[in-house]
Amino acid sequence: MPEFPNILVHAVPGFIILIVVEVIYAIKLQRELYEVKDAATSISLGLGNLFIGILTKGFILVFFSWIYTFRFFTIPYNAWWGWVLCFFADDFSYYCFHRTAHNIRWFWASHVVHHSSEKYNLAAALRQTWTGNLTGAFLFWSWMPLIGFHPAMIMLMQSVSLLYQFWIHTEAIDKMPKWFEFFFNTPSHHRVHHGSDLLYLDKNHAGILIIWDRMFGTFQPEIFTPKYGLTRNVKTFNPVKVAFYEWINLAKDLRKPNGVKHFFQYLFNPPGWSHDGSSKTTRQLRENASAVAEEDQHT
Repeated sequence: MPEFPNILVHAVPGFIILIVVEVIYAIKLQRELYEVKDAATSISLGLGNLFIGILTKGFILVFFSWIYTFRFFTIPYNAWWGWVLCFFADDFSYYCFHRTAHNIRWFWASHVVHHSSEKYNLAAALRQTWTGNLTGAFLFWSWMPLIGFHPAMIMLMQSVSLLYQFWIHTEAIDKMPKWFEFFFNTPSHHRVHHGSDLLYLDKNHAGILIIWDRMFGTFQPEIFTPKYGLTRNVKTFNPVKVAFYEWINLAKDLRKPNGVKHFFQYLFNPPGWSHDGSSKTTRQLRENASAVAEEDQHT
């Protein structure tokens, strides 16, 4: 089995240096991009994710290796075209996972951690889940070893994607050149993704290539500065509470319904779904807003 370096571990010093540079930039321009407690929470969650990842990725590697034994083809890891195919396959898998994580509460309960900061900066890029690997996020990549990508290739490409996504968590960059904005995920596109404004909710799920959002109808350009965070923010800087915030809420909701149907709807319906209408999904919020706007036009 080929051995590739853990580039995320090696990138940690670079992350720290760039965060310091962004802090200096914010101070110089007198912009409130950072809050000490918020940044400390993000960094703590990032370190926890790195540690848990070391423990869980061994299992994922074994699982992918088992699937690889049933592969339909063998895509060589020593050929350049194999890496090109791997790049597109990984990026599409990430888009599918990310979009699903915003539309199925089971996966949202892990992913919500990344959206829980009300600040948008490079430190927030490190605000990662502790439970994602444990609850099956890796399954979205399980088709790749089956068609012939070596498990080590897949895991390296996943790290490349996460490394790319670090730099787009900033307000220090306005827009990239138009051609770049068309094909690639950028700070502007990703600011939209982190917005809690109704227009921006559940948009721009790209990892590296924004073309998936353009192709599948989830693209939204940045029109105004987003309001970052959640529609209902966590209101805590305790990293443990943030890591398990939505899991606790989900457990409470699972005690509400009368019957198996509601139980599974709370697990697998979009975030915000409720059997009694006490909370709303993004789609329901948009339908309500459209109804109100239409009523205002007739009055």
